[in-house]
Amino acid sequence: MSWQIKVPGSTANLGPGFDSIGLGLSLYLTLEATPQTEWEFVHQGEHVPADTTVENHLIYQIAKQVAERYQQALPGCHVVMTSELPLARGVGSSAAAIVAGIELANLLCDLQLSVQDKLNISSQIEGHPDNATASVLGGLTISSMTENGIVDTIHVQDVDAAFVLFIPDVELKTAEARGVLPAQLERPYAVKASATANMLAAALIAKDYERIGRYMESDLFHEPFRAQLIPSYAEIRQAAKQAGAYGTALSGAGPTLISIIPKSSADEFVVSMQKQFPSHRIVLTNADCHGIVVTPL
Repeated sequence: MSWQIKVPGSTANLGPGFDSIGLGLSLYLTLEATPQTEWEFVHQGEHVPADTTVENHLIYQIAKQVAERYQQALPGCHVVMTSELPLARGVGSSAAAIVAGIELANLLCDLQLSVQDKLNISSQIEGHPDNATASVLGGLTISSMTENGIVDTIHVQDVDAAFVLFIPDVELKTAEARGVLPAQLERPYAVKASATANMLAAALIAKDYERIGRYMESDLFHEPFRAQLIPSYAEIRQAAKQAGAYGTALSGAGPTLISIIPKSSADEFVVSMQKQFPSHRIVLTNADCHGIVVTPL
């Protein structure tokens, strides 16, 4: 038996939904997995690591960790890996790899994990549930995680908008982006930041896209501190708004920015942005509506 494992990438936060809100994107990490005696990775195309050493491979490390969690020995596997997710750009490449590794262990060891198990394990490994839940479920996820790692998620599948990624030719590690955040916030500031996040979540569930855009651009938790690390941050937000975007925010920790736009003007928007920001890769995408998909081959 062989399987194709297809995992959507994701954007996290959408502004003030810090470490809580995620959205699956129709850009994918794909594995073709065939059990065999030894482990072997074959990487094809761009956006995959150059190193295919088994012991260093995140997907192998996660699969082994999950198998051990359930007291199982992990069988060998031949894995062909392709990806549409650029590394260290804020589009959930690591979360997708974690979700793929969990699924690989699930299939190879016949663990029969539930969706809730996958949400819990992936979020525990990631440390927060935003990207992980979006890769497992697809669509929009608003989540919290208890101290013992149990995830509670509100899931909205139908997101009637298009999304445009502004991907610069620089990497930004999440650890570096977290390093510029303040250790503490004053209570009045935190209350205002929390209210903004609440309004974003409510607007997303209500599908009030004008409000979604407004609150995406009103974050106080992280974007004011990370903006200095992001190429053309202010210029992209202003140009996107003038071109008809509802709103623009960092995708995860950056350096990619993401705009939410009406589907009807998507093509013209992309052409305009490509002219104005030639040093960025402009990618038009939609919300993924399936989450992880496993297909027998």
